[in-house]
Amino acid sequence: MTLNPVTEDFIGQLRAKLPAAAFRPAAAHYLDDPRGLVGGTAGLVLAPASTAEVATVVRAANAARIGIVPYGGGTGLVAGQLLPDGPAPIVLSLERMTAIRAVHPVENVMIAEAGVILHDIHAAAEAANRLFPLWLASEGSCRIGGNLATNAGGVNVIRYGSARDLCLGLEVVLPSGEIWNGLRRLRKDNTGYDLRHLMIGSEGTLGIITAAALRLHPRPATRGTALIVVASPAAALDLLRITSDRAAEGLSAFELIDGTGLHFLAETMPHVRQPFADPPKWLALVDLGLAQGQDPTVMLSDVFAEAADRDLATDGLIAQSEAQRQEFWSLRESIPAANKRIGAVASHDISLPLGAIPDFIASATDALGDIGALRINCFGHLGDGNLHFNVFPAKGRTRADDPDAAARIRRIVHDLVAAFDGSFSAEHGIGRTKVAELERYGDPAKLAAMRAIKQALDPNGILNPGAVLRV
Repeated sequence: MTLNPVTEDFIGQLRAKLPAAAFRPAAAHYLDDPRGLVGGTAGLVLAPASTAEVATVVRAANAARIGIVPYGGGTGLVAGQLLPDGPAPIVLSLERMTAIRAVHPVENVMIAEAGVILHDIHAAAEAANRLFPLWLASEGSCRIGGNLATNAGGVNVIRYGSARDLCLGLEVVLPSGEIWNGLRRLRKDNTGYDLRHLMIGSEGTLGIITAAALRLHPRPATRGTALIVVASPAAALDLLRITSDRAAEGLSAFELIDGTGLHFLAETMPHVRQPFADPPKWLALVDLGLAQGQDPTVMLSDVFAEAADRDLATDGLIAQSEAQRQEFWSLRESIPAANKRIGAVASHDISLPLGAIPDFIASATDALGDIGALRINCFGHLGDGNLHFNVFPAKGRTRADDPDAAARIRRIVHDLVAAFDGSFSAEHGIGRTKVAELERYGDPAKLAAMRAIKQALDPNGILNPGAVLRV
């Protein structure tokens, strides 16, 4: 299908329908990729202030067959918010839709517009003595509409699930410009197809999320965090089982940290305090959130004692204060910044069956040895099977020394992920940079169904053209 570029005549039509405040200059941040790998284009940047204004834009674009690229906080890592080429689209930002419409503490529900920054969602939940447990490194800039459109994950998936598990209902502008009012606060609703789950994770290709009914949770009465030195990824998995058996639903996060990442921190961010003088090869970061009457320090001590007795753990630290707990988390959350400063050859956001993780890491490390001297930093959310398996050049070299290596590395890693029955995209989505990977590894029946859904809902192909599915 053929889309048209934004024209002066089209802009004039919209100026007659929208207030002046909705029109934005095409500033660089609307067109830049956080990693600097992709650039976007825009014929017009619009920031509607209401669902009705979003619907006005979508109806006009559908009639004129002009593409729309929805824009949340711009933090996506797979270019889902950027259209690098083709007819100049509308970049539609939700930045002015920032109202928290209601909080229902007894129901554990919040109604928030799509442009609310995730940090502000957290603050509003805390003000009601509740918890919204989606925690991302970009929480100060990402917006809840984008979090839902990409089905964001984060560190607490093991306990609370991903973004789709934290949403009860949606308000969405469909490609026709119709508004689907699905902002229901129900836990049970078996009235036909669940459009909520269809829209969540669709990356703005099937509809534009304008508001959401979010699921809140009680705040844990006590929290505890430990860094535990483990012998191997297999030992980390055993430690996960021990912790889960003891803490049950109190286990909030379980992160695997590669010693390579600690060396990267020492090299590029020496101000980040490291808890061990000699960085261990593997660390587990364990986070508990417990009910009243439970002592996380005692529980973590018991976990470590059992792991040490079974030769799974050799050393460890339990946070003795909230400040030290935050320090442990700062260590983990600084690793991506250190990675960026080192400069990866290829980064991979993968998901694997938990039991397959040790064999995958060993197999991928061995397979990449055939390419040459490389450094691997394998870290991530071990509790839910999501690893960031990132590959870097040898010390003293850069990715520019072998510009063709990235494609070879990616093929090796993703082929192995497929062989282990995993996913090449765990939490970042498909966007535009992984469309070819979806075509290579996706189930044919699923891809056919996805294309049929896209054609049925968006026959003119105006919503986020080229994202998820090739135009």
